Amino acid sequence: MKHTPLHSVHVASGAKMVDFFGWDMPLHYGSQLQEHNLVRSGCGMFDVSHMGVVDLYGEGSQALLQRILACDVARIPVVAPGQPGKGSYGLMLTERGNIADDLIVYRLEDNLFTLVVNAATRKKDVAWIRAHAPALGVEVREQKDFAIIAVQGPKAHESLGHSISSNLVKKVQALKPFNIIVEGGFRIARSGYTGEDGFEFIIPKDKAIRVWNGLVMAGASPVGLGARDTLRLEAGLNLYGKDMDEKHNPLESGVAWTINWEPASRDFIGRQALEILRNKTDNKKRVGLVLQGRGVLRDKQNVMQNGVKVGEITSGGFSPTLKKGIALARVKGNIELGCECQVEVRGKHMPVKVVRAAFVKKGQPV
Repeated sequence: MKHTPLHSVHVASGAKMVDFFGWDMPLHYGSQLQEHNLVRSGCGMFDVSHMGVVDLYGEGSQALLQRILACDVARIPVVAPGQPGKGSYGLMLTERGNIADDLIVYRLEDNLFTLVVNAATRKKDVAWIRAHAPALGVEVREQKDFAIIAVQGPKAHESLGHSISSNLVKKVQALKPFNIIVEGGFRIARSGYTGEDGFEFIIPKDKAIRVWNGLVMAGASPVGLGARDTLRLEAGLNLYGKDMDEKHNPLESGVAWTINWEPASRDFIGRQALEILRNKTDNKKRVGLVLQGRGVLRDKQNVMQNGVKVGEITSGGFSPTLKKGIALARVKGNIELGCECQVEVRGKHMPVKVVRAAFVKKGQPV
């Protein structure tokens, strides 16, 4: 089993450790519910060092990304030296137009990009990128000497003081969403996966424990993967492998907005298949579900309407903020927001309301 640079800290803190795609990771440190609520009201921090960091060097880097990503990286501007870089959320697609992975791409310099990819797809992603890089003269470096710490919550900007210098704190606090600053070997971006404000520290692994302990001193509390999942579900954020995968395309997974169709001349991988699909009238779509009674919604439960199956839950759980069962589901395109459906729960058809796939934003019900 693989260990992150912070593994010893988690064990010493009494965390319940679990196998997460071959990594020994903290599920919680005592109370998943308490950790969830803490991120919504204060500041929590996550060890996400199992995720991959991949740097692309060379004049062909932009052309490579224009080919392998559905987003248009030419829209990410080149900034002056010393100024924060900018980034974008994007998708890598298969030739069939299905989702190979979702990631964040940042432009650090004119011909230097960095990608943050999922842990479960890390090896596959790097191999895919390397397969396309040589033709464009791009050097691909998988950065294995970094740790990643996500600091999340409405008080995240107040919890940086003991982890980095006061001068860097001011620069980080001034960052705009999806901007990144590089200084002293640290890469710090204003982004996250909880529906709250926050930052992601990409730092040398030999400094990870010092930074983690500094964040604790400044008021951040450790949070495990359990609360990370309920937080992202409340925010309506997809989890790769559940809400999107290589069997489904962006149009039916709620992430069609990430595709830049213009310029029409940009022939990204998967485009031809998607051009055909986008003109179909019977595409499935992603919606949110709110259980109208007591109970918890679970993955792979059937969504019914008038006794007919119309979809399936992709991610389900209990919302600590709403105190209701909620879910993301893939349903037929004619299912309208606001209507009532039913979900099969232990042989019973439980009523659910169909809503937009975002339940909580910045701590408040949507």
